[in-house]
Amino acid sequence: MSRILWWLVGVPVGIVLVALAVANRAPVKLSLDPFRPEAPALSVELPLYLIFFAVLMIGVVIGGVAVWLNQGRHRRSERRLRAETERLLGEREASVERDREARRAALALSGPGRRAA
Repeated sequence: MSRILWWLVGVPVGIVLVALAVANRAPVKLSLDPFRPEAPALSVELPLYLIFFAVLMIGVVIGGVAVWLNQGRHRRSERRLRAETERLLGEREASVERDREARRAALALSGPGRRAA
């Protein structure tokens, strides 16, 4: 199923990205100085597609971090529920063991010819 999804989504997206890179390979000046646009202190010339891809990757990283932080309460709840489940299973096992011991003791007290009540 994942291989089919790759072919249906990944390949067309890859083709579009390659076409975007080929169509936008002319260099553009990226200025990071808003106070002196005529002579920026910090600027770089890059192909436009690199700027597109960098912005896309930064967006993916920021989105991933935002989702991870937003799901923190769910992970915390799962840890709490898992610990509670393990505690309850331990209590259940201890209760079953106490019940077994009580039955054995009742059988031992009833003697060889008697039945336990």
